[in-house]
Amino acid sequence: MNPTILAVVVSVLAIPRALTAAPNVLFILADDLGIGDLRCYGNPYVDTPAIDSLVREGALLTDHYAPSPLCAPSRAGFLTGRFNHRTGAVDVPSNRGLDRIVLSEKTFGDHFRMAGYTTALIGKWHNGLYCEDYLPHRRGFDRFFGFPNGGQDYWKWNLLRNDQPVPHDGRYLSDALNDEAIGFIRSNRSEGKPFAIFLAHHAPHSPFQAPKALIEKYRGRLGKGSSEKVAIIYAMIEAMDRGLGRVFQTLKEANLWRETIVVVTSDNGAYLGRAEGGSTRRFHAGYSGNKGDVGEQGIRVPAIISWPGYIPRGLKVSTPIHGCDWLPTLFARTGASRPDGARPFDGRDVMPTLRGERQPEIERRSLPFQKNRYRPAAHSDAAIRQGQWKLVWPGAPVTMGKDSTRDNPSYLRGIVRPHWEMPLDRQLDPVPEFAAPAPRLFDLNSDPGEQRDLAKRHPKLVAELASDYDVWFAEVMSDWRASRRSIIEHDRAYWKNRKAPDPAVLYRDFWLWQRAPAGTDRRNDDPLKVFRGYWTPKNR
Repeated sequence: MNPTILAVVVSVLAIPRALTAAPNVLFILADDLGIGDLRCYGNPYVDTPAIDSLVREGALLTDHYAPSPLCAPSRAGFLTGRFNHRTGAVDVPSNRGLDRIVLSEKTFGDHFRMAGYTTALIGKWHNGLYCEDYLPHRRGFDRFFGFPNGGQDYWKWNLLRNDQPVPHDGRYLSDALNDEAIGFIRSNRSEGKPFAIFLAHHAPHSPFQAPKALIEKYRGRLGKGSSEKVAIIYAMIEAMDRGLGRVFQTLKEANLWRETIVVVTSDNGAYLGRAEGGSTRRFHAGYSGNKGDVGEQGIRVPAIISWPGYIPRGLKVSTPIHGCDWLPTLFARTGASRPDGARPFDGRDVMPTLRGERQPEIERRSLPFQKNRYRPAAHSDAAIRQGQWKLVWPGAPVTMGKDSTRDNPSYLRGIVRPHWEMPLDRQLDPVPEFAAPAPRLFDLNSDPGEQRDLAKRHPKLVAELASDYDVWFAEVMSDWRASRRSIIEHDRAYWKNRKAPDPAVLYRDFWLWQRAPAGTDRRNDDPLKVFRGYWTPKNR
């Protein structure tokens, strides 16, 4: 053979097989799945063989961070590759539009559709509801099969297939979502186009419901005296995992396994507390924190990536990786240009790191986090990590409370009723005055449980990290204010000539009367006078 031709052949063979064509993407996002909730992360009780199998074939990330410790803002980061504040999504009250991704942002769906992919969002959205313009099939996804609300019943679910309502049919919700992914893979296989699926499972988020046989299994495994809620949560996780096993098998049977990048991660850490009358506290791998706060258990979440022939088998990645990194990393594999109007990614292409290679700039960068209720407050529930160091401002109590009597009726109705549209309750109170708590400094290499505050020992480092954080917060807040204005302006125009539903009728069965002021008579009192807000002229 001609030496030149031989050199070319050798060069081509040396390229990982998966680089020779644009790979399919299956991005799986669980809901409230903590870093201690999988067997491959050390949980001694739960069985997750399908997800664990990805670790044997790919890489497990030990220091992977969700963009936020709460659902909607975290999902905005995963979906856009940008810090969630920029997108407009800073909290979960959908009735106020605080979960919405401003329409000028480009999503996961927009990017992969531009690259010639068929796209689907299957499962939970929670980044804009009560207005059809914000639904996934108008945000770059060819198919939406799921629910826009922040929660859903697992047995009596009400889903949408694009604009068409799909009532429950007896299947468990996780099975219905996995079945849809399987059907999408098979139908797209016949079309011959690459696909990108954002499979957003609801498990193990409340309401805590699971197949009876699995609940019985974990009751027996955990033993007498254990929490019933934990048994149900583990059953929910295994039910999701079993279905994912079927999805993975479908890819293999279609000869697509080696052509598909699979990622499994979570939107935030586990909720560890009391819910639905029982305790959800369970194995959490020794990390402190909770869903909703920036302690490690609130933001450090599982992440596993498999891409046979390209990601080394059994690799452990300890470099800190941010949830905003996934979209730029996955999209870069397509070789396509970004959509027109796309704003700069905050995340980075970290594929070299995921292959075990060094990326010094990734290892040195700072990763900021911030989450409180309603209007963001700079030094409440905030953190910045750089290398081994993490600076944390605990949440100031006056900024962390939720006005549940005003914001929860719409969420509760959405769990059991079909999707509907309504205008936003646009009013937001100013951030209350509070004394910012002193920041705490932790060395995560020696103290991953964040038990020893080293701030007094390293004042210069504290000042440097605090300065970096303050610059970041000022920048993203400028973008948030612009996004918020755009969201409100769109809502005002959308409802200008439309009739809004009557909240007294809409929420008749969902007012939180148990939290009403003493002396309230739920049979005779007007709920719109008992509970403040709800589309008054001031708020609209």
